[in-house]
Amino acid sequence: MMKNVVEVRDLVVVRGGREVLPGVSLDVSSGVTGLLGPSGCGKSTLMRSLVGAQRVRSGTVEVLGLPAGSAPLRTRVGYVTQAASVYDDLTVNENLGFFARVLGADRSAVDRAVDAVALGEHRHQVVGRLSGGQRNRVGLAVALLGEPDLLVLDEPTVGLDPVLRRDLWELFHGIAEAGAAVLVSSHVMDEAERCHRLLLMREGRIIADGPPEEIRSRTGAADVEEAFLRLVEGREDAA
Repeated sequence: MMKNVVEVRDLVVVRGGREVLPGVSLDVSSGVTGLLGPSGCGKSTLMRSLVGAQRVRSGTVEVLGLPAGSAPLRTRVGYVTQAASVYDDLTVNENLGFFARVLGADRSAVDRAVDAVALGEHRHQVVGRLSGGQRNRVGLAVALLGEPDLLVLDEPTVGLDPVLRRDLWELFHGIAEAGAAVLVSSHVMDEAERCHRLLLMREGRIIADGPPEEIRSRTGAADVEEAFLRLVEGREDAA
């Protein structure tokens, strides 16, 4: 059995006096895992906890056998936030070169990252002049510089057209096939079918965990959106 890349136990996070995560426990292993749920349900808070960017009240978060946010994880975990964390006034190459120096990655890592996100033809363009989808790819390329074992993607396809969404999901699967664990959050239920495994989240709690087909079968639903509604409304099939 493959060892878990992420292990979360009894995680409690309080923000603004509100308990956002009331004691979440979950594991993440290889492949593409989708974290799906409505906006405001705690997905981003959970992801920040995995990369060590969130203050937690209690519980434990381990990534690759180390506490989340540990220095040795710096190049082993890639994180892409909802807003691309790149410089609009620099070219693609300049952005990647800057972050490569921060991470201690060599020039070949920049070339591999650019190729991985299919931006070779745009490497000398200023990021602020790229399309939304291309800009997202630059942020993803930055996350790939350290050739991470875990890639955490917070709503990476929000606002993109269907073609760009399809292309990015193909890229996520390619990264997973190369050996990384990929955790992707989304509030768009039709993206669920693109994942090997789903974590359905509501009000800070994981309400279902398993492959899409298993969750559909267990709830007697035609699709994951219907399965989510059945779980929320307590209409899960007894079978």
